[in-house]
Amino acid sequence: MQRVRVWDLPTRLFHWLLALSVLGLLITGQIGGNAMNWHFRFGQAVLALLVWRMAWGLVGGHWSRFVRFLYGPSAVLAYLRGRSPTLHSVGHSPLGALSVWAILLVLAAQVGSGLMTDDEIAFFGPLVPLVGGEWVSTATRWHKNIGQWLVLGLVVLHVTALVVYRLRGHPPLVTPMVTGDKLLDAPAPSSRDDAVTRTLALALLIAAGLAVAWVFGLSAAGGGGVY
Repeated sequence: MQRVRVWDLPTRLFHWLLALSVLGLLITGQIGGNAMNWHFRFGQAVLALLVWRMAWGLVGGHWSRFVRFLYGPSAVLAYLRGRSPTLHSVGHSPLGALSVWAILLVLAAQVGSGLMTDDEIAFFGPLVPLVGGEWVSTATRWHKNIGQWLVLGLVVLHVTALVVYRLRGHPPLVTPMVTGDKLLDAPAPSSRDDAVTRTLALALLIAAGLAVAWVFGLSAAGGGGVY
């Protein structure tokens, strides 16, 4: 068995911070009222994390790059039939990759719609003054109905898949996302995870945070909050 660094520290932190932020979004969104102030803060956090992940998917650790978990239909079918190459189980498997892409896309749609949502009471998205009323109405319906249920459904599906995967005797998937390492039977490339890559990740996060703060600040003139 060989110990291989699969998930670099920035990727691991992203994973857990995103999980906590999404949980905060779901809870505060249901509470409403003054909790909406925290709802829009969690929305800022999710958007900043997603922007960061887009950049990290291009320059991050070996197994965190998008190119490492872009699979076609044939790769997914081969994995389901047990004919997938060993390397497909190191990072995100073809089936796991579908889950990751679905979560990222649905979260992007949910946060994006939040930027154009108006509750007609006290909170509105920073892009509301810049788009037409039809866009605002469509975004609001999506954000409060379909979007939030899709997010909740994917979260439940993701957790269920982790449990079922483990109960079937497969290696744990949560542990490597904590430690960063996997024990493998065959050699596999390691993700670079040192001071240089971590400094780069921090710089990208700061840039993402500043960009998101600017976007959310667009609503300041109107005195509203954002979710």
